Amino acid sequence: MTVAKVIELIGESGLGWEEAVQDAIGKASETVENISGVEVLNLTAQIEDGEIVEYKANVKLAFGVHD
Repeated sequence: MTVAKVIELIGESGLGWEEAVQDAIGKASETVENISGVEVLNLTAQIEDGEIVEYKANVKLAFGVHD
């Protein structure tokens, strides 16, 4: 039987929400093995002078744990 663990992260990007999600996945994959799924919980952005300057994505990542 496979057991999974879920962690919650916030990714950031100056380009868009998809890149913010990928930022979280990419950073996590540097230290977490077996990432198998992502759930996007929330998308937010920082605004300056009426323009979006930073996109943020709250995500949950699932990964299998070693037996």
